[in-house]
Amino acid sequence: MRHGNSGRKLSRTASHRDALYANLVTALFTYGRIETTEAKAKDLRAHADAAIGWGVGVADLLGKGDKATAAEKAKIVHARRQARKVVKTRDALDRLFREIGPHFAKTKKQGGYTRMLKTRFRAGDAASMALVELIGLAPAPVAAA
Repeated sequence: MRHGNSGRKLSRTASHRDALYANLVTALFTYGRIETTEAKAKDLRAHADAAIGWGVGVADLLGKGDKATAAEKAKIVHARRQARKVVKTRDALDRLFREIGPHFAKTKKQGGYTRMLKTRFRAGDAASMALVELIGLAPAPVAAA
């Protein structure tokens, strides 16, 4: 029985799932919204909310700059290192702590930073697709190829 075992296995090993969610969270923070399968989107929300929590937790300390005490600077470093376990690129990590964290710190929300909208069925395998986006943040502009 699966009592108390949350999350989906998605026919992947644990390390493969960790890498998958790290890449999805990184893409979400980079672009502001991503489209993925509904099952991945449901699990992605929890991973993204946890990472955003690290940015929200130190948002007030980031505004102090050089006036922060040694203990506050250590808290900021700890939060960045914890978030770096999930957010894989420097650009996405910087966006998390400069834009996303302070934005949600102002809203005083205790979670629910992402929204999932069911979009379509994918052609080819008819997988249910969903759009995951950060609530209240405009998507980042995508460079033209």
